[in-house]
Amino acid sequence: MAFNTFDEGIAPGGLRSKNEIKILICYLYFSVNDRMSKNLITEAIISDELANFFEISVAFDELVSDGNLIADGTIDGEQAFVLSRNGNTIAKQLETTLAHSVKQKSYDCALRLLAERKTARENFVEITENDNGYTVNCRISGGKVDLLQFSLFAPTYEQAEVIKKNFLCYPQTIYKTMLGMMTRDAENVGEALEEVYSALDPD
Repeated sequence: MAFNTFDEGIAPGGLRSKNEIKILICYLYFSVNDRMSKNLITEAIISDELANFFEISVAFDELVSDGNLIADGTIDGEQAFVLSRNGNTIAKQLETTLAHSVKQKSYDCALRLLAERKTARENFVEITENDNGYTVNCRISGGKVDLLQFSLFAPTYEQAEVIKKNFLCYPQTIYKTMLGMMTRDAENVGEALEEVYSALDPD
């Protein structure tokens, strides 16, 4: 059943057996314990060049056709999947065959991608072109109520993308900073600035 995959796009220590890729996919679903799409799983695995894109796709489709992964609604317009009982068994019994570094890298990336997509669903960013450059429209949602809306000018599209990325990384810090400044709440401003310094200098 197992066969060697193409080496293209695979870093040293990556997976070259389709069975190993299947086990990793099952492990990710079991460990993250959340619904995930095929695209998210694929991105999590290829982010550190842990396996070949084509072989991940084939392995995933076989897990679905064999009943190890079950369709469960949609997320962000994509089909979501969960592990079946047999898929859980595979994850529990065989995950020890995978290298710890492979499991940790893909697991960390899957969690990050889930968090990014959740943030993108809850917070809105739109880049529009204007006569002098670009306008980045940002909105922080509090559920049924928008907590904050603002627009920033960016002279280039690249800078607009940087603003968009950083907004989606730190929406709560941005909100806390703005709220603290506008209400002259020194305590909230202090906490928000500490978060800002941590984000700018993580070391």
